[in-house]
Amino acid sequence: MHQRPHRHGPELHGDGTATFRLWAPRAERVTLELRDGSHEMAADAGGWHTLRASALPGDRYGFTLPDGKTRPDPASRRQPDGVHELSAVADLGALPFGVERWDAAPLERTVIYELHVGAFTPEGTFAAAAGRLDHLAALGVTHVEVMPVNGVNGTWNWGYDGVAWYTVHEPYGGPDGFAAFVDACHARGLGVILDVVYNHLGPSGNFLPDFAPYLTQGRSTWGDLLNLDGPDSDPVRDFIVGNALQWLRDYRCDGLRLDAVHALLDSSARHILAELADAVDALEDELGRPLVLIAESDRNDPLTITRRAEHGLGMRAQWVDDLHHAIHTAVTGERDGYYVDYDGLPDVARAYRSGFLYDGRYSVYRQRTVGAPLPDTVPGHRLVTCVQNHDQVGNRAAGERLTTLVPPELVRVAIVLLLASPTTPMLWMGEEYGETNPFQFFTSHPEQELGRAVSEGRREEFADFSSWSAADVPDPQDPETFRRSTLDWARLDSPGGRERLALWRDLLRLRRDVPALGEGRRDLVRIHRADADVLVAERRGPGGAPDGGAVLVCANIGEEPAAVPLPGEGWSLLLDSEDRAYGGANRATVVGSTLTMGPGAAALLARRALEAPRGP
Repeated sequence: MHQRPHRHGPELHGDGTATFRLWAPRAERVTLELRDGSHEMAADAGGWHTLRASALPGDRYGFTLPDGKTRPDPASRRQPDGVHELSAVADLGALPFGVERWDAAPLERTVIYELHVGAFTPEGTFAAAAGRLDHLAALGVTHVEVMPVNGVNGTWNWGYDGVAWYTVHEPYGGPDGFAAFVDACHARGLGVILDVVYNHLGPSGNFLPDFAPYLTQGRSTWGDLLNLDGPDSDPVRDFIVGNALQWLRDYRCDGLRLDAVHALLDSSARHILAELADAVDALEDELGRPLVLIAESDRNDPLTITRRAEHGLGMRAQWVDDLHHAIHTAVTGERDGYYVDYDGLPDVARAYRSGFLYDGRYSVYRQRTVGAPLPDTVPGHRLVTCVQNHDQVGNRAAGERLTTLVPPELVRVAIVLLLASPTTPMLWMGEEYGETNPFQFFTSHPEQELGRAVSEGRREEFADFSSWSAADVPDPQDPETFRRSTLDWARLDSPGGRERLALWRDLLRLRRDVPALGEGRRDLVRIHRADADVLVAERRGPGGAPDGGAVLVCANIGEEPAAVPLPGEGWSLLLDSEDRAYGGANRATVVGSTLTMGPGAAALLARRALEAPRGP
């Protein structure tokens, strides 16, 4: 019988030997290939094959199955020659860490910066990315979220085609490179959240079905489903939990972002997410430092972030698209695809207050009712929101950023609406200085047939969108598609880049310094006006009183100036996003109890006079 938990992959013993473990119930006989020859492994009734043999870090090894094919280890810690080749023994206990104690910011003070290692710098490595960490620390973010870094076929890829879940992509710098990057983040007070994918495997180099029933009947949007609740599913679940713990324990990450958890189809009484949450909570107690699991889910199900003690799935936070979609439709006017469900500023107001905009509402796009109400007791900081991320930019046909879709003043409005919300904000790499390069979907599959299928499939995705034609869709396999998606850091030092950076820095400083902005209490939000052109939302401080720190969030996206009656007297400008310091030309003004805003303006007002931060 299978005894849980069963650690997948090789275990080094420190005496020049290692115990190799492989779950392969589909193979009666497995031969371990090492530098000193072939060794038949011992099998037990649960389908586990084990052998202790001489092995040192760096030694190549593989498993030969009865069909004569030699495969890499499904739980390989290193694939130095690519995901189709032999594995290498790796000693994760010897990773190069120097910072022994660090304190990642708690979730209620978290600001996340999402990046793709390959496109973040021209070099596309962990070492090059580490060279930009001082910039991120000065910006005011608290955590770096790294898109998937596990092994994929080819050189460049978004990372969601991963097949070697326990490895680190070699072109980025491999295991040592990632460990050094995490260490460099911690040295600057930045936490690290790693994006991981447990709902499917990529199309090239997935040898898991050769060994065991890792997959089951059915497919999601992205590929075959994982066997989470069928026969022999216990070791599959262990494989997932063990992988999550590896990133948190051995690589010292501070959290994981779990990709598309709605595609984890699991009918077990204890859902795989609940099992993950329990395991991570236990590791948190063991290590004595906070660890977070952040789920990406489109279900708007409060149970996702309900605590385990209250019979929920136990995720600490989740990505919520509703606020993004509402802000996006407000400033762009787009209504294609899922944007048909959103109504601009009125929905921004509802998202501020409700957290889940689709909380039992009917969705025209999905043609069904979506979500359930989020209790007021769930603080807004458990909802991660953005105005741009890799999905919302990269899954456009041409990968356009907001900076190229709307005028600068509307980009500034979007930024203010995000950072004044009672949620955990997330930036997309380059957003802080107004990057204009697109982020497009790119792959580099060496197999010509697969590459052609990916290119054709990408064009077919947008066949039903009236705004785009097939000619608008870049070829994912074209190297230029990847190169176009790399950040242009020269823009950071341009006048426009410095102005945009000043706005982000000042807003993030206000979130830290002004209790009403840092507070995640959605029940303390009061909406005074929300129509097609104007939003006036009040964020009250922890005590809930309308004075002593209350902040008004005001926006005018109309084409005409707007005179807005304020709720009472005593309001003063805290930040005006149209100040020249941020690249604007129109100021908002307060006279008595009236705020006047120019077209495309946003402002923050404080109930009592506070010193407004200034840009360069």
